[in-house]
Amino acid sequence: MGEVWKMGCHMETVIKAYKTLSKIPSIVGGKLNSQGNRVTSRWSIRNLDRGKHTQYMIDYFLDTNLKVLSESEFAVDVSHEMLTAVSPKENYRAVIREEKEDKEYSQRKLYLEVWTKTTLKLSVDLISLDIHGDVYADSEFGCLEWSSDEKHICYIAEKKIKKSEPFIKRKPVDDKTKDPDEKMADDKNKDFDKKPTLTPGEEHIYREDWGEQMMGKNQTVVVVFRIADETFSILENIPDNLCPGQVRFTPNGDALVGVAWNISGVRRLGLIYCTNRPGYIFCYTLTGKMKKLSEENKAVRSPRFSPNGDLVWLQREAGGPHHACHQLVRMSANTINSVIESDDYDVCDEISVVIDIVHNSEDICNEEIFYGIYCQSLPTKCFSSDGKRLIFSTQQQNEIRSYVVDIESGDITDISNNKENPGSTSVLSVQADVILASWSNMTTPGQLFAAKLPAAGQECEISWVRVSAPPATPPTPGTAVQYLSLRYNHEDDAVASFGALYSGRAAGAACPLLVWPHGGPHSAFCNAYSLEAAFFNALGFACLLINYRGSTGTGDASVFFLPSRIGTADVADCKLATEKAIELFPINEEKLLLYGGSHGGFLVAHLSGLYSGFYSVTVARNPVIDLATMYNTSDIADWCSIEAGFPFTEDGPNTEDHLLALRRVSPIVHAHKVTTPTAIMLGTKDKRVPYYQGLEYSRMLRANGVNTKVFMYEDNHSLSSLPVEMDNLINAADWFISMIKDK
Repeated sequence: MGEVWKMGCHMETVIKAYKTLSKIPSIVGGKLNSQGNRVTSRWSIRNLDRGKHTQYMIDYFLDTNLKVLSESEFAVDVSHEMLTAVSPKENYRAVIREEKEDKEYSQRKLYLEVWTKTTLKLSVDLISLDIHGDVYADSEFGCLEWSSDEKHICYIAEKKIKKSEPFIKRKPVDDKTKDPDEKMADDKNKDFDKKPTLTPGEEHIYREDWGEQMMGKNQTVVVVFRIADETFSILENIPDNLCPGQVRFTPNGDALVGVAWNISGVRRLGLIYCTNRPGYIFCYTLTGKMKKLSEENKAVRSPRFSPNGDLVWLQREAGGPHHACHQLVRMSANTINSVIESDDYDVCDEISVVIDIVHNSEDICNEEIFYGIYCQSLPTKCFSSDGKRLIFSTQQQNEIRSYVVDIESGDITDISNNKENPGSTSVLSVQADVILASWSNMTTPGQLFAAKLPAAGQECEISWVRVSAPPATPPTPGTAVQYLSLRYNHEDDAVASFGALYSGRAAGAACPLLVWPHGGPHSAFCNAYSLEAAFFNALGFACLLINYRGSTGTGDASVFFLPSRIGTADVADCKLATEKAIELFPINEEKLLLYGGSHGGFLVAHLSGLYSGFYSVTVARNPVIDLATMYNTSDIADWCSIEAGFPFTEDGPNTEDHLLALRRVSPIVHAHKVTTPTAIMLGTKDKRVPYYQGLEYSRMLRANGVNTKVFMYEDNHSLSSLPVEMDNLINAADWFISMIKDK
């Protein structure tokens, strides 16, 4: 299938490549039962005919050596299950289900269901109940949790707002033909069905939401469902300037603990992909009191209870780069009990650090190196059975790696499943000292593995057992994955090294190179399976995925190095990585292609302006083009200030220095130099980098005679809905191939 650019008609081959790869499923999640001998796995596959992903469930039953004894005869479609949770004693399973019930499938229904092992115990229509708005199932707020006695369930929903009506509105009048008895009966019915008073003129009051991919999500509430009498209660006394989420019951059920984000600022800033938003770990007692457990000026997430009642969570300083290294901190069970029982408490001195911020790197057990914690959440079940060790996964340079940390000593041991093949290991669940994880690399799709947690001090002896067979993949002969370590020899900067992943031919005929910086900028590529990379490899392209300085997974110093240097340091890193790839691999220097989205789009726009004769073709997806104009339209205005090197503030005047700094670092200043044919792919629902950025760029390119094409999709920043993904990937390949055919 390779070397498609040499074919007279290439589109049939391009479409076939995407269609073939779309049949490869990916792992969404997995859980172990309390004995650690049953795996419930959740998978997702692209359903092209339906235009969306289908999710399904497969169970695996394991013997004492973790070998698969049996598995589900058929997978079960669970696409309509928004949230699901098995009760602590495994007597019940709770599900929040979404259904479309009318003939046009437009009328949405939400049901809370509780199942026993043999039947449906109860089902509640949450829409008809009308006590709250939509249920949150996203990765930031969403949760569905049981109390330890299996009598209560809690979840997060949108606060119900009071209804309004126009100032002037006709209303029904009384029917004067009715006799007195009928009128009296009507009056009684009106009293019985009395609706809340409508407030006129408030239908159009602006309510801020959480931005990108969270539009319409304004104010959250915690909902508790009592199973015995099927009653719901919404927690009161939570201040209006806090949005609660990620809640769970304490082990003995006498309180709830969760995260509350502070929304008292001038502007609500976007939350998704942003771990820098201020908030608290809170405790809500049975007496209706809300108490803060974490310190001021922190960004917190992912609270988890150990079997002995200790509470751990991830935290970092609020503000600054949108993602950075985190601490793992701990509060003892005794402290939490004291907080619940007392009105006079101060917990700041009771928080201990298990794993601290790592600025560069530190040595851990077995002479390994650790670069800090960058994961956005801990596994829901993440503790050893005695509660003394925690298992987690995080980005580390070019891979996601998994670790065991001793809660008392802080000793960290790498347990990643990469002894035979390099790749990424992500822990999904830990129960009865059995660990369930997914593993993949850029050439092998996700598989499930299980391992028994060795005794303390012997974790490096862990042995992984495959649970699921690897999905079949189309052959890509000669494709290899290699890690590039890059460094400036005479660099005065505090951070002078970075990395990249190369996926493509290691030898043979020269091929086009896709130069691909990631978005963020504070994220990272890892050696894990990606349909995008596999798609371009299948067409014969080599891919260079660049983790420039500022990427996560290499120490916090790298993250904080980039602000004030965007548009220079990251651009230079991409150019150096390209030159190194040309030196090491069989690359056709006349076919150097630029591909990137968001901040990656910012970088390819810079590169195409600064080195227009060097690179041949550009595809930019929702690119950042001009920070000066993006500042007032993006859901993360603070990103513009921080990355340009200024503290984010909205009081006082906007100085000329500030505005000029935003403009100077932007690729729009080089737009007049571009000669590279450029395709721009935009989402009309993008709140992060509004599509006006890309349109502004396209107009400047056209004005300067550049071959430019714009694709506009009804989608958000990620352009990841299935019809949009299919179209923009196939069109990107078509653009690249069409532009390099004559070179």
